[in-house]
Amino acid sequence: MPKPSFAIWITGLPASGKSTIRKVFVKRLEEAGIHAQVLESDELRKIITPKPSYSFEERDNFYRIIAYLGELLVRNGVNVIFDATANKRLYRDNARGAITNFIEVFVKCPLAVCIQRDPKGIYKKAKKGEAATVPGLQELYEEPLNPEIIVESDKEEPEAAAEKILQFLMRSF
Repeated sequence: MPKPSFAIWITGLPASGKSTIRKVFVKRLEEAGIHAQVLESDELRKIITPKPSYSFEERDNFYRIIAYLGELLVRNGVNVIFDATANKRLYRDNARGAITNFIEVFVKCPLAVCIQRDPKGIYKKAKKGEAATVPGLQELYEEPLNPEIIVESDKEEPEAAAEKILQFLMRSF
C-alpha cells in the first residue's frame, strides 16, 4: 500500500532562508527516493500574476490559488513543498484545513539578519520606496502559532534544518 502524500509549507520572512533550506531538503528527499513537487512563490507569480502589484487582494487570491493547487496535487498522490512567505497566518491555515498530512515549517530569523542577507534586494527596494508591502517592514508577517517544526536559520545550518524536517516527516508518515 502506498504511503499517503504530504504537503510541507516552508514559511518565514523574505530572506529568512526558506529557499536555501528547501533546496537542501529536496535533495535529501531525492536521496531517500521520495519525489515532491515544489510550489515556489516567485516562480508561480510569473504565471499567476506576471506583473505583481502585491496588493492585499492580489495576495489573497495568489495564496488561495497555490493552496488549491497543492491540495489538488496531494489529493492525487503528489507530495508538495510550498516555498512561500505567506505572510498571513490565514493563508497557511486555509491550506492546512484543505490538505491532509500538512506540515508547517517556520524558518525563524531576525528581521535584521534578513535585511542583511537580502539576496533579491527587496528590503533595499522597500527602503527606497520602490516596494510598499514587504512583509516584516511595511506589511505584518504573522508567525505560525503551532508549526510542526521551527528552524532558526541564523543559528542552524541549512543541512541541519533539512535533516530536522526529514526526520519529522519520517516519524509522521
